[in-house]
Amino acid sequence: MIVGILKEIKADENRVALTPGGVEVMCQHGHTVLVETNAGMPSGFDNATYKAAGAEIVDKPAEIFNRSEMLIRVKEPQTAEYQLMKRGQIYFSYLHLAASESVTRAMIDRGAVCIAYETIQSPDGTLPLLKPMSEVAGPMAIQVGAKYLEMAQGGHGVLLGGVPGVDPGTVMIIGGGSVGLNAAKLASGLGAKVYILDINLDRLRYLSDVMPSQCITLMSSPASIRDVLPQADVVVGAVLVPGSKTPTMITKEMLPMMKKGSVLVDVSIDQGGCFETSRETTHADPTYTLDGIVHYAVSNMPGALPRTSTLALNNSTLPFAVEIANKGWKTAMRDNPAIRAGANVVDGKVTYKGVADAFGIEHVPIDELL
Repeated sequence: MIVGILKEIKADENRVALTPGGVEVMCQHGHTVLVETNAGMPSGFDNATYKAAGAEIVDKPAEIFNRSEMLIRVKEPQTAEYQLMKRGQIYFSYLHLAASESVTRAMIDRGAVCIAYETIQSPDGTLPLLKPMSEVAGPMAIQVGAKYLEMAQGGHGVLLGGVPGVDPGTVMIIGGGSVGLNAAKLASGLGAKVYILDINLDRLRYLSDVMPSQCITLMSSPASIRDVLPQADVVVGAVLVPGSKTPTMITKEMLPMMKKGSVLVDVSIDQGGCFETSRETTHADPTYTLDGIVHYAVSNMPGALPRTSTLALNNSTLPFAVEIANKGWKTAMRDNPAIRAGANVVDGKVTYKGVADAFGIEHVPIDELL
């Protein structure tokens, strides 16, 4: 199979979908790999390293779109690229279609085979291609929350860890999955008082066992959120409904309950955001203030740490990419239910129910197309 690796063009996206080591593995399996010129430079991988691994370096992205049977990417295609995609071409990346009707309808129109990293799901229910980026985004959420608490950044001037004789700051984390766990680890390590909320009691029991005593677990509900919100200096939104739009956990009417200069960090913004007042921001312009509350809603947070993020992502995505390339998408989906769960849009049909429901589009189960 001819596999294309495109340079990321989404704002401030510095990751690359495949490392030179990943290219070498692909080539060992007999595949041809096209890499766009300088695609890996922001992650620290130059053209010569890719070429030595067996890749063909291609100057023009249009040529990669034209020649490739499968495109491996970090992020969804951008508007200028829609017309370059071909019917039946595999697009394997983070797609987050439930948060973007325009991308969804473009993929339907192009007849591409869209396999989303974020809905690849193992038999045990885990999301193996979301986990590595959650392990980056969780600690990052605390880092940026701590930064924007500084008065010069619009915050109310609280040090999360406190100092002797002074109370530490309070962090509320809504969602106890991989993002929430990793955010709680760093916040607790800094010395903050941490509340972590989830709707899964078994998950709360696990978190209670593994986290230190200053990390308090609570069953998530509107009432518990309202109870903790006035105390919080940083609130991290870490809610995920796989493949579906994120539910709203904090409404606009709740903002007056918060301390002026506190910070909302919406890690869920990729899937639409879990704060009603969230709107997508970029690394170049990451925050805005509404009703005295600093909002941070960068949709590709790990893109700020491309070296770590690219290596972590490649470790997880490569086995699935190799299987799809070796077998073709139909056989790979028949053989591997995790890959089958990744099918979002195939041959003009929406095959993931959460995406179909988000926009009132007919849902066609992937099994009907296999």
